[in-house]
Amino acid sequence: MAAMLTLPTSTFTAAAQTLPPVDSAVRAFMTQYHVPGMSIAVTHHGKLVYARGYGYADTLQQTPVTVNSLFRIASVSKPVTATAILKLVEAKKLSLDDTVFGKNGVLGTTYGQPPYPENLRKITIRQLLQHTAGGWTNNGTDPMFSHPQMTAAALISWTITHQPLENIPGTVYAYSNFGYCVLGRVIEKVSGMSYEAYVKKAVLQPCNISNMQIGGNTPAQRKNDEVVYYGQHGEQPYIYNISRMDAHGGWIASAKDLASLLVHVDGFPDPADILTNASITAMTTGSTANPGYALGWAVNPYQNWWHSGSLPGTASEIIRSHHGFTWVMLCNTRTDSSFFNDLDGLLWKAVNDPKTPWTNTNLLTAH
Repeated sequence: MAAMLTLPTSTFTAAAQTLPPVDSAVRAFMTQYHVPGMSIAVTHHGKLVYARGYGYADTLQQTPVTVNSLFRIASVSKPVTATAILKLVEAKKLSLDDTVFGKNGVLGTTYGQPPYPENLRKITIRQLLQHTAGGWTNNGTDPMFSHPQMTAAALISWTITHQPLENIPGTVYAYSNFGYCVLGRVIEKVSGMSYEAYVKKAVLQPCNISNMQIGGNTPAQRKNDEVVYYGQHGEQPYIYNISRMDAHGGWIASAKDLASLLVHVDGFPDPADILTNASITAMTTGSTANPGYALGWAVNPYQNWWHSGSLPGTASEIIRSHHGFTWVMLCNTRTDSSFFNDLDGLLWKAVNDPKTPWTNTNLLTAH
C-alpha cells in the first residue's frame, strides 16, 4: 500500500482541478482506510459542480481513477430499480399495491410450486420496495449469496419453496436483497424486456447516461473503464455472482453517471425530473414499519435521502440533501463499520459551508 502516499488524481475539467475542502477530506479518508481508488461527484441546484477521481483504478498497472471510471455500486442499485418500477406505475402497467405471487399476482405462478402459502400471496410491489415483505433478510441466510450456479429464476423458485416468510407482509422491516431480485423479474414480466434493457431505456437514457451496465463476476469479465476491486482482511471481491444481483446490487457506474441520475430524481426544479411529483413523494415516504426507509431510499425528517452499497472490494453511497446538493462517493475497497460511518460523513462539512468555492460551470454539460 506504499502507493497510498502518492495518490494520483485525474480531473474531468480544468475548472475542477482542486477543491481543498473536498480533496483534503477524501485524501485523509483514503489514507486512513487504505482505499486504492475513489471517485466523487457533487451537484448543486442541478449542476455538477465538482467531480474528481483519486488514486488507482488498478494498483498493479498504476491506472488512475477518473470520474468516468466504472465501479460496482452494490445496493445503490436499489434506488435505480425503484425508479424503474415507478416509471412502470406512471405508465399504468403496474400499481404499487399489486400483489406479486399467485393467480392474481404480477408473476402469477411462474416460480416454485403452487398452491402458495397465504402470506406469500399477500406480498405487494410496495412491500418489496420497502423491505417489508416478511422475510428473506440480509443475514446469514440471504438467498442472494447462496446457490451461485442458479439463475435468478431458479433461485426465486428455490427460495419461495424452502425459505418461508417469517412475518406477515407489511408488518416488519427486514432489509431484503432477494426482494429486489424479485422486483427485477417484475420489471421483466411487465415491460417484456430484460431488466437491464428496460432500466437503460426508461431511466438511464432520459438522464443521458450511456455507460452504466450490469457488472461481471470475475477479473476476466471486467468492463472497459471498470476498476479493480481490492479486499481487506481476507475478503475476496470476485467470489459472488454479481450479474445475478442485477436489480439489488449488480450495476456498475461512474460517479458522473450517478450524479446525472440524481439530478433527475431529486425533487428539485431544475433539471426536470424523470418522475412525477407524486412518484417522488411516494418514493421518499417511509413505511409504517420503518419510517426511515421508503421505496429504495433511506430517508429522514430533514428531507435528506440516501443509499449506501457494500460488497467485498466495494463501497458506495449517494446522498440528496435538503439544501440542493447531491453527491456520489465510490470506492474500490471496504473495511470495518467506522469506514462506512466516515464515508457517510465525508463531504457534509464541504456542502454545508457556504464558503466552499464550487465551480459555476455545469460539468455535466461541459466538454
